[in-house]
Amino acid sequence: MTTMKLVRSFSPLIVFSLLLLLTSSTTSRASLVDDACTSFVASHADIGYAYCVRFFQSDEGSATADRYGLAAIAVKISAATARGTAKRIADLQDLERDKRRKDCLSACGEVYDSAVDSLDEAAKGIASRSADGLRDAVTVLSAALDTPDTCEDGFRELGLASPLVAEDEEFSKESAIALGVASTLSPPSLDDVI
Repeated sequence: MTTMKLVRSFSPLIVFSLLLLLTSSTTSRASLVDDACTSFVASHADIGYAYCVRFFQSDEGSATADRYGLAAIAVKISAATARGTAKRIADLQDLERDKRRKDCLSACGEVYDSAVDSLDEAAKGIASRSADGLRDAVTVLSAALDTPDTCEDGFRELGLASPLVAEDEEFSKESAIALGVASTLSPPSLDDVI
């Protein structure tokens, strides 16, 4: 009977300890988002801390992700945006009658399709957690970052208003975050060391 009393007296202590452990784990993971966004905004003030935090909070997995997980989430969100933009471009092309605008949309469609491929490749590189895979991820994310400017340049060069300004701005921010977070995982190249 004394053993039961002992177990009952320790039960609240065990429950409290488990809650404390779970809370500190969640807080630690939440601080990873905070740290990632604070670091990112130091070189991207135009995007802003609040945007970065909302970006990660849009995926519930970020609450429990490690640094690799945050990079993977950033790539996943960016890829979804690129896919959505590519779909919107295809819809606009179907409706467009002006050849010059249709050509610009076609070029935008190609660069967004390429961005999707690059983001898929980046996801694989991050998942590998290998030095080569991480370097490859950073390389293809850098290429994807040029997508919005390449798309907008076509319209600008012809003096046409782009119907994709909002999408290009959104993808630009998201891909910058993905590249910024992935870059913190990548070991320095030999050129950086020498």
